[in-house]
Amino acid sequence: MSSDDTLGVRLRPEIVAVPAYRQGRPAPADGYKLSSNENPYPPLPSVVDAVAATLGELNRYPNAGGADLRARLAERHGVSVEQVHLGSGSVALLSQLISAAAGAGDEVVYSWRSFEAYPGLVTVAGATSVQVPNRPDGSHDLDALADAITDRTRVVIVCTPNNPTGTIVTAADFEAFMARVPSDLLVLLDEAYYEFVTDDAAVDGIPLLSRYPNLVVLRTFSKAYGLAALRIGYAVGPAAVLNAARSAAIPLSVTDASRVAALASIDAEDELMERVARIAMVRDRLRDALLEQGWAVPEAQGNFVWLATGEQTEAANDAFFDAGLTVRAFPPEGIRISVGEEQSVDKLLQVAADVVRNLPNGHPGKRLG
Repeated sequence: MSSDDTLGVRLRPEIVAVPAYRQGRPAPADGYKLSSNENPYPPLPSVVDAVAATLGELNRYPNAGGADLRARLAERHGVSVEQVHLGSGSVALLSQLISAAAGAGDEVVYSWRSFEAYPGLVTVAGATSVQVPNRPDGSHDLDALADAITDRTRVVIVCTPNNPTGTIVTAADFEAFMARVPSDLLVLLDEAYYEFVTDDAAVDGIPLLSRYPNLVVLRTFSKAYGLAALRIGYAVGPAAVLNAARSAAIPLSVTDASRVAALASIDAEDELMERVARIAMVRDRLRDALLEQGWAVPEAQGNFVWLATGEQTEAANDAFFDAGLTVRAFPPEGIRISVGEEQSVDKLLQVAADVVRNLPNGHPGKRLG
């Protein structure tokens, strides 16, 4: 019996059984952290100054409603302010929306593997996960996703680009999928990596909101805008749905520092999007080099690449770490590697070349021929 068992505190067994969300491990002092899909560029001085200006009022509660930021986002996306909701990262918004729609006896359908927080968020809401396997190339099987919908389904999550495989959902496939989805079923389109997409065929969720009253689109300032430490994201969708999410939210969870940083980042967007374009170029160059080494890498549209290392995942993870690179291992399936500093690419490719040579022929992570 563990020490926890002796406390006599009754906890929900399904919660106890869920592994806590695990951050990517830190890099060695002289290494590179490629485990958390962070933006490798430091914050802009204008953003730092905006955050610093809030520090003199740390004794005050934040303006968590964020009317100024919501108005700015509403104007940008051509919606009303009531159709924009802020949260402490898109994962907080996912939690609120799932809890608002699904509870005990309900089901939440999503592809797997996808964002690792989904199973825990569903369990905490009291609902049941229905995981639909990805296609062999790591992309969503939207037909199978639609087939999995039952009378118990309350939420469907679509992640594009998919974390951790990097694949997109196309506009055509998404519209065909929505044609099969009941109009009263909440669809969450998780677009946390939207800004890194360079494939013109990819779905763009926000312009579709007027067509689908059951659709909510999630975006974040953590990745492309480099505000991961401040935790701020936003949802765009029907006002009634977002009001329910607000009721499920932890009060005052959006800080003034995050809000003003997001506003300052929008002001500096041209410079930030130049950085995003450079990251996408490094991503594409990295994927091309991995393909040349013999890896079977899905088409990457986020700020990361996916290596299907399978049963070799733990060994590959150790090889990268021993070389000073922390990557994100998802045993027994594969490894996600963030696009980091330019200086990390050569070292990454050196290790990857050794790892792929040790994969057996016919391994799903290795190209044939």
